[in-house]
Amino acid sequence: MVTDAHPEDIRQVFRNCRLIGRRFRLAHIHFGQEIIEVATFRAFQAEGSQPERVLENGRILRDNVYGTIEEDAFRRDFSVNALYYNIHDFSVVDFVGGMADHRASMMRLIGDPEKRYREDPVRMLRAVRFAVRLGFKIHQDSAAPIPRLANLLREIPPARLFDEIMKLMLAGYAVQNFEQLRHFGLFGALFPDTERSLSQEPQGFPLTFLAKALERTDERIANDQSVAPYFLFAALLWEPVRARAGRLIEGGESALLAYQDAGNEVINRQLRLIALPKSIGLPVRELWALQPRFDMTQGGRPFRLLGHPRFRAAYDFLILRAETGEADPELADWWTRFQSAAEAEQKTMVRSGNRAPSSRNRTRKRRSRSKTTRTPPVA
Repeated sequence: MVTDAHPEDIRQVFRNCRLIGRRFRLAHIHFGQEIIEVATFRAFQAEGSQPERVLENGRILRDNVYGTIEEDAFRRDFSVNALYYNIHDFSVVDFVGGMADHRASMMRLIGDPEKRYREDPVRMLRAVRFAVRLGFKIHQDSAAPIPRLANLLREIPPARLFDEIMKLMLAGYAVQNFEQLRHFGLFGALFPDTERSLSQEPQGFPLTFLAKALERTDERIANDQSVAPYFLFAALLWEPVRARAGRLIEGGESALLAYQDAGNEVINRQLRLIALPKSIGLPVRELWALQPRFDMTQGGRPFRLLGHPRFRAAYDFLILRAETGEADPELADWWTRFQSAAEAEQKTMVRSGNRAPSSRNRTRKRRSRSKTTRTPPVA
């Protein structure tokens, strides 16, 4: 909701109002579990020196200069996002041709695209997200500067980029958003380690793994099933972790330590760009660190792994790797049978010496794209 009333005026009217935001001051009116967000019309350009409008290198750091509804319309990012519903006469107010763009299924920036992206580089992500969700195209004039300006995202606070990634990947359109982010060079600005890995691996192998993980995420959302964000981030960053761990193992480090060290390295670099809360970062590290433990199918280690709090998610991750040829299908099948077997059969399995094939054999087989006998949901 948007109004000509200033945030402080709204707070005086509603006792259940809380003002939030420094960059853009907003009023949140609380009604039980529901929150109604109320914004104030903002001016497109501030005249003279305005302490409430702060820019740095063309990027808006704070914008709380208030204006009229028409000024507010021209300040908004996309024309289809600048349509106003007038509750007095139930009409749609359109100052910028938003209705025509809506009929044409077109996302078009208001004003000079490069200037608007420099004001707020997150608009490039919003352009992709809205276009994918609505089934729109991004106008050529609005699309052309994106690849050239994609690295401006690195100037955005990591916490804000985390919120944007959650919107892009957990709304049921992860596959399409991923493809469009790569098309415009935005994915590389957000996940540079992963982008380098995707461009270097032969046969499209890591791309297959990540695409399958995103596809499973969309399927679960479409079926109203829960999705664990940490599983998604584990998949997004898995290939650089796997590659780094492989190099450490070749240097003589044990597999268990290699995956722990590689995971820490990749996460620490990624945190400079996207802030992952501990509730996500720690489970991601655990999920990666458990992958080499699946190779240990004898003695008491399988039973200890089975009792690990992250076993189910780690097992689903192993299944996904096996389905896309990155892990041995026979190993995945062994764990599928082991976790559902009776105790006596489990003891026989760990004593029989029926271990998974050696790492050398797994390397030869991982490109085969063999399928496992079971396709569990992504945790």
